[in-house]
Amino acid sequence: MFIATCVLQQRAAEIRNLNPDWSSYLQAQIISQDVFDFINAYDVTDAKNQFLNDNRAQSAKTFFSILDRISMKSNIQYILVLIDDLLTENRSRVEIFHEYALKKNEPVCEKFLNLLNAEDGFINKISAQIIAKIACYSTDLIDQIDLQFYLSWINKQLLSANNEYMHSLARCLQMLLRRDEYRTAFISVNGISTLLSLLSGRVNFQIQYQLIFCVWAMTFNPSLAEQINKFNVIPILADILNDSVIEKVTRIILAVFRNLIEKPEDNTISIEHCIAMVRCKVLKQLSIFEQRKFNDEDIVEDIQFLNEHLQASVQDFSSFDGYETEVKSGQLEWSPVHRSVQFWQENAPRLNEKNHELLRILMHLLETSKDPLVLCVASFDIGEYLKHYPRGKLIIEQLGGKHLFMQLLSHDNPNVRYEALLVVQKLMVHNWLYLSRQLEKEQGTSKDRTTNITETP
Repeated sequence: MFIATCVLQQRAAEIRNLNPDWSSYLQAQIISQDVFDFINAYDVTDAKNQFLNDNRAQSAKTFFSILDRISMKSNIQYILVLIDDLLTENRSRVEIFHEYALKKNEPVCEKFLNLLNAEDGFINKISAQIIAKIACYSTDLIDQIDLQFYLSWINKQLLSANNEYMHSLARCLQMLLRRDEYRTAFISVNGISTLLSLLSGRVNFQIQYQLIFCVWAMTFNPSLAEQINKFNVIPILADILNDSVIEKVTRIILAVFRNLIEKPEDNTISIEHCIAMVRCKVLKQLSIFEQRKFNDEDIVEDIQFLNEHLQASVQDFSSFDGYETEVKSGQLEWSPVHRSVQFWQENAPRLNEKNHELLRILMHLLETSKDPLVLCVASFDIGEYLKHYPRGKLIIEQLGGKHLFMQLLSHDNPNVRYEALLVVQKLMVHNWLYLSRQLEKEQGTSKDRTTNITETP
């Protein structure tokens, strides 16, 4: 499937049929006799493994010498395909290049890194694939500076519009991120944001699978599994899970979710991930999956595992931890916790914790969100905070709340204006409870407020 859909592999199949004339390079003294003898013999032998074992030093010298000395695009492509093929056939052959680079006292990936700047798309993409194999198959790590350059290059290429080599670029990351040593480096070049940006857009299911595989590989690192939802991984993957009809995409998303619960060493973060999944309707999707028959045992096990943990977390959904997770996610909705008088009686003062962290987040949402539902819920929560923590009036004013709510009074959405007006009343007068009841009575909105807000798009 990968070979059939990958432009790089299709082009490589064509290039293998080329028959370069190496004699012209020998006659022009561009390549030496030993390089000529090796490449001619290698092209025709059927026993390539034995031939490479018998000529280890000469093999690397030949390939690098040709890449250094020739400029014809088709012949460079041919040599790169030979190198890529020999690494694919036998991973241990990567040591041939390491031995030669050590002898020459130069980085093993240097020549291939230079080729990333080639104008020809095939040359730079197959060079990237060779680098990934060297990095993945070798016992030695590639140089950190080279690694940073390589990962930054891949990031840039992935974000290029209509990149026909997307399959092979994602494949490079799939290989590289199998090694834990490279995962942190990928985070440092903003790689996870790139993956999620692509997944948030329109990509075909094969690319979806490959990119989510990369996310899955990252979550095997406990530290990264704890941090990764800061990039909004769970909501994005939950949306894809809801729409996906491809089993392998479903399988890899469930595997990511399982890792986000299993791998973190901090149990509170695992609980936060569970709550976030519940909020994103993953539990509902799991119940749908339970009605389907999957032949893949891993899917069945993951569904059972996630069901058990998400069901257990439902009781925490209306707790302060659940509320905190919801606010930090920025995806507010009319969940039961917002309407609970008991919740606000017990927890209103806790919005002052960590230098009013949650209040500041609510204010930020009111200032930046375009979603009327988020604006309504955030306004309502601040109103409940003021109701159950009267001294909060000064805090809200210090955070710029009065000016913000005055602006919301002219919002296009009537529900947003209504919630903002209630908060302004609580900020500006002491007898806010009496006036808000009078307002509801006069406008006749008390009985249908829930209906109106529920209908908000």
